[in-house]
Amino acid sequence: MPQTIGFVGVGIMGKPMAENVLDAGFDVVVHNRSREAVDSLAELGATAASAPSAVASQADVVVTVLPDTEAVEEVVYGDDGLADGFDSGDVLIDMSTISPVATERLSEELEAGGVSMLDAPVSGGEEGARDGSLSIMVGGSRETFDAHASLFAAMGSTVTYCGDAGAGQITKACNQIVVGCTLQAVSEALVLAQRAGADLEAVVDAISGGAAGCWALRERAPRVIRGNFDPGFFASYQYKDLRIATAAGEEYGSPMPATSVVHEAYKAMETSGYGRDDHSAVIKILEDTVGEAARIE
Repeated sequence: MPQTIGFVGVGIMGKPMAENVLDAGFDVVVHNRSREAVDSLAELGATAASAPSAVASQADVVVTVLPDTEAVEEVVYGDDGLADGFDSGDVLIDMSTISPVATERLSEELEAGGVSMLDAPVSGGEEGARDGSLSIMVGGSRETFDAHASLFAAMGSTVTYCGDAGAGQITKACNQIVVGCTLQAVSEALVLAQRAGADLEAVVDAISGGAAGCWALRERAPRVIRGNFDPGFFASYQYKDLRIATAAGEEYGSPMPATSVVHEAYKAMETSGYGRDDHSAVIKILEDTVGEAARIE
């Protein structure tokens, strides 16, 4: 029989992920601070729960999709938290992007109480969550990972076991380093092209087909030059993820000169009021500097 899967955090990412798990035939129990998403999922067949503890008491596996480390710790250990409802043998799969150091500690603490934990952050944004095509990076017990292959398959098309507890979060930090630095590079290229009077559409087409070809050029540059910054992934979240990455660099003694610069660009987005734009809107920081937008008519 399919296991009962709990979801805590059914926002821009968690809600479509829970929908895909429902579609895969699992029983689903959900809780969220705001009620609208819970009611929507209940209409599709999920069971609404009044608190995280109620999710844990009804589910065999609890998936958390939350904004940051503090939110995960509060959901686990706060009043009516998951820890109050977990039984020995339960599993927590944290699909948030949080500190790998905190993840290792949380995994050890839960393991002492008989609860297994996988850290399984994702990449692919809202589109990937909706389409079930997320890239999922998993750390923790290999046995626990293998036992939940069908659950991961309901949410992602690329599911990779990365190693022991915290390895999924380290892998996600690496992913966000590459994404952030690439978006910054694309932004600089587009502003240069604009300032030089080049055809922006031609530039994007030309360099997308060469050695520079990448997701940022293929999926974001055509939207950027048309001024479309509707969020697939909030700039605020990219900033948070780069804070995690630079903190991990400090923790593990790994130099991050380029990441540190890009981290500052996303900090500028946050302080300039661009945090709810898509993370590709980092170009706005350069555009504000030169007083000219890289756009086509």
